[in-house]
Amino acid sequence: MKNPTTFTLTLIACLSLPIMSGCGQDQAKSSTPGKAAVKQTLRTTSLLGAVSDNAGPLKTGTVSLLSETGKTLASTELNNSQRYEIQVPAGTELPVVLSYTPAPNAPKDAQLISVVIHPDASKYDINPTTTAIAKHAKAMGGYTHNNMVQAAESTAHVPDANKTTAGFRGDPTTQYGGWH
Repeated sequence: MKNPTTFTLTLIACLSLPIMSGCGQDQAKSSTPGKAAVKQTLRTTSLLGAVSDNAGPLKTGTVSLLSETGKTLASTELNNSQRYEIQVPAGTELPVVLSYTPAPNAPKDAQLISVVIHPDASKYDINPTTTAIAKHAKAMGGYTHNNMVQAAESTAHVPDANKTTAGFRGDPTTQYGGWH
């Protein structure tokens, strides 16, 4: 061989090829749909919060707990109070959606939602801001923590000093759009 450096580089490339291709195969196998991230279950037995729109508190209507696919898991009526508490079925997988409907035949745009993605949080307000954030996150690809944070930053007004994870004060009970 005329150039020993070329021989050495060729040898290193040939020897590392099976290692690199093996790594790529492992990554491909681990990212298959059958091996998706482990689903978390909601650990609390009930969810509570307040329902309001831009005009103020909403005191009549139904709050429902829905699976990500839209299946009703539980529901409760607002009885002359904006506060709700809804019982969570055991083993409920996250994410789930809290949906407020003012009347049984109300138009779809009258519905307000809030998304539950944290297994230990139990307080979720439902209002136009939480609805806008949830819709934006869904449009970004689904109700993941990262999508919810990005949607909150671009939907709700957040002071620049609070646009970090620490800006959420590390408290998952103050949901996206509910900074104080």
